[in-house]
Order: sequence, then C-alpha cells, then structure tokens
Amino acid sequence: MKKIILITIFTFLSSYFISAQVTEKEDVLKKINTDTISGWKKGGMFAFTFGQSSFTNWAAGGINNISVNGITNLFASYKKDNLTWDNTLNLAYGIQILGKGEDKSTQKTDDKLDFSSKLGIKATDKLYYAALMNFRTQFTDGYNYPDDSTVISTFMAPGYLIFAAGIDYKPNKNLSVFLAPLTSKTTFVSNQTLADAGAYGVEAGEKIRSEFGGYFKASYTEDIMENVNLNTKLGLFSNYLHNPQNIDVNWEVLIGMKINKYITANLSTQLLYDDDILVPVDTNNDGTNDGTGKRIQFKEILGVGFSVKF
Repeated sequence: MKKIILITIFTFLSSYFISAQVTEKEDVLKKINTDTISGWKKGGMFAFTFGQSSFTNWAAGGINNISVNGITNLFASYKKDNLTWDNTLNLAYGIQILGKGEDKSTQKTDDKLDFSSKLGIKATDKLYYAALMNFRTQFTDGYNYPDDSTVISTFMAPGYLIFAAGIDYKPNKNLSVFLAPLTSKTTFVSNQTLADAGAYGVEAGEKIRSEFGGYFKASYTEDIMENVNLNTKLGLFSNYLHNPQNIDVNWEVLIGMKINKYITANLSTQLLYDDDILVPVDTNNDGTNDGTGKRIQFKEILGVGFSVKF
C-alpha cells in the first residue's frame, strides 16, 4: 500500500503543476516576464508507465506480471546579470507484481530521490565560479530478491550528500560541465543493522562516512530527433585520501519518445560503480545470491504510458 501511495504522490505533484498552466497568450506574457524581470524559469516532466504480461495454459511457460513506474523531474533555474542558480528534483518509484493467487509477490523496480542545487557567478562568457550541493537517497526498503525479508537498503541507508566548489563550463543551454577540485562526500547509513555490517563503505557500527576529493559532473539535454528527447548526466568522484584511482561513477540516461500529446515511451538507464559498496552476487550460478562482491551496477527500465511536460 505504501508503494502505491508513493506513485499516487507523483501523480498529484504533476497534476498540481499542470493545473497552474495558462492560456497561450498568457503563457507568452508570463515567459516574457520570467525572462526579463524575475529571471526564473520553472517546469518539469511527469511520466507514468505501465507494463503487463499474462499467461494461460502457455506451454512454453511464463510468469504473469504487472509493472507500474512513476517519474517526476522538476526544475527551477534563475539567471540574471552575472548570477545563475540551477535547482533540480528527480523522483522515481516503480513496482512489479509477479504471479497470481498465493504465489503472488511484489518487488521494487525503481526508487530514487535526487536533489541538486548549483550556484554560479560568471567569470567569462562561458565559465562560472560555482558551488554545488547534491543529495541522493531512496524512499522504501530494498531486499535481496527473491529473499523479501532481508533488508539491504532503506531511506537514508544509503544516503549521499555532496558539497563541491569549482568551475562550471556552459557553452550553450544544453550542456553543463562542472569540475570541482574541492569536494566533500558524506555517506549516511541510518539503519543500525546495515551500519553494524559496515554496509556502503561505513566502518562497522558507524552510521556516517566522510570523504574528501575531486568531483566531476556533466549534464546534457537535447531533442536528438523529432519527438525524441535525450537527458543524460554523469557524475564522477575520487577520494584523495583513500584509493584515489578507484573512481565512483553515477551515469544516468533518460530518453523520452513522444507518440502523441500525452502518450510516450520512456527508456531510463543508470550505471553505478562504487569501490566501497559490496553487492549481492551469485557465486555458484545456481540462481540465488549467496555472497557479496564489488560489481558494476546497472538498471534499465522501458515503459509506455502517460507523460506531460509543464
């Protein structure tokens, strides 16, 4: 029930912003006012996708399943004179229901809360002195499926907080390249059981780990063809004080393909690597995770459904 409520919240957020839209002429006046007086630009995207498979007397076999995913991306940007301030909030949550009757089970397919705020002061035409804050975590418990009783992650376990200062290169409205030689990264593990196990790189029994290093973040968005939008961002972090050659990687890609005014197909991927994180692995290839190891993590979600930009 809690998972369904989260997806409903995404729908409510989008409906709230959509209801604030105005007529075309009013929108033009609003845009003029935004660009020339207040300096603010606000908007976002909401997508709600659905997938389903059903099998009855199917000789080749198969498992009935239903999947539901919600994505909400919001932004608020300020630009006036020599000052820029960019804020983004990305939320995602998804579940799938496998099987039917007594064999039915529910698994989480997506879970993300990601907020970024970057303040810049113009140095040259395309360069800005900039400071960035980024916070990432998830909403609900994650499990070592098919084991749905052992919690391996939850809200603020892990949670990540980054503060970075450096230079932001903005050659155009689509691309931003941020390089920060002075960066602090804090990892939170609020769940005591996970903290005692030393999960997510914290010392066993500790709930916080602090790192100091360098940070790189590049973001790019563009309509790569008619009705197809690409949005991607790459974050890299190197800890100066411990194995600086082992770089943390977080690379996200979202491709939105517009079918008509409201129906779209969305493909999202995320690649993660953190040398300090041990993930569940199947060491003897029997289909069950029975150990842990350092691995590249990859997630891909494809869905067709309802989408609105505002």
